[in-house]
Amino acid sequence: MTPAVLAIPGDLDLPTGGYAYDRRVLTLLAQFGVHVRHLALPGSFPFPTEADLAETAWALRAVDPGSVLMIDGLAYGAMPAALIDALPGPVLALVHHPLCLEAGLDDAGRHALLASELAALARAAHVVVTSPTTAGTLAADFAVPPHKITVAVPGTDPAPRAQGTAGRGGPLRLLSVGSVIPRKAYDTLVRALAPLQDRDWRLTIAGPADRDAGARGALEVALRDTGLGPRVALHGAATTRELADLYAAADLFVMASLYEGYGMVLAEALARGLPIVCTTGGAAAETVPDAAALKVAPGDERALGQAIGRVLDEEDLRRRLADAAWAAGQMLPRWEDTARIVAGAIQGIAPGGTVSRDGVP
Repeated sequence: MTPAVLAIPGDLDLPTGGYAYDRRVLTLLAQFGVHVRHLALPGSFPFPTEADLAETAWALRAVDPGSVLMIDGLAYGAMPAALIDALPGPVLALVHHPLCLEAGLDDAGRHALLASELAALARAAHVVVTSPTTAGTLAADFAVPPHKITVAVPGTDPAPRAQGTAGRGGPLRLLSVGSVIPRKAYDTLVRALAPLQDRDWRLTIAGPADRDAGARGALEVALRDTGLGPRVALHGAATTRELADLYAAADLFVMASLYEGYGMVLAEALARGLPIVCTTGGAAAETVPDAAALKVAPGDERALGQAIGRVLDEEDLRRRLADAAWAAGQMLPRWEDTARIVAGAIQGIAPGGTVSRDGVP
């Protein structure tokens, strides 16, 4: 077994796509010859305090030099070069999406993260990313050689096809999943729905609403300005069972995100055969086949509303999108596929290893 440590900042149980990815990989790596240990880092990343950086440096330097050190990009991209240079062995960076592309940053914060990510990635022995789009971004904008990048897209679990409420006399159920943060643009989604008040629909937003006060405030203002509060349910963080029930009851999945490193919730919607209206931000455009979704540019409130209106109004279109989503969902990789690729990347930078583009040593 190849020994490894996966260092992750903050609470591993947080209901986000990145943490869900980390949890599944941690659980499955042993099946593919990697004995991995979770190392918890301070939760202040990507804006760590000096005290947290000191704690991080101490924890990482204590890792056995014989173990491969894999560091989640939420922390790695914000680590000073001097800290990385002092680590005892080669580092594998796990990048869900570049930190500097997060929405809501001011210019100073964006430039600082860009500089730190450039320096950090230059020091990584290898990089695992969660989409071909992120691989291309790192190669083009962060000077990471393509041969040092392995793509391990998130897996999906088998799921029953969503039944929804269409044809049963009730309102059409719209679902959007993800934390209430600026990048998810929920205020844009609500304002896009404002012209559709003559249709019979309800929207559920499932995701933690306490991670960004500004995004939560913008969503509340949009709900107040449009008068859509009675039609929009803010579910908050959902358990696995609750989320499965929400997908099962939905008629349409909607996503207004400005940028996605992959878009795990889109894959989950495909796995359940839901028609989709989404943006083309980041990897979202490649995650969902064109036949399964109507796609619009991120931030285009008018186009988003028109696309949702079409799917609400046209039952045949809704059915075609759903059928295409279900077909695509059955072809998605499983979590075992993801873990196998990550294991190959880990084994490839272990002493004596060589790693290929698909992670297989």
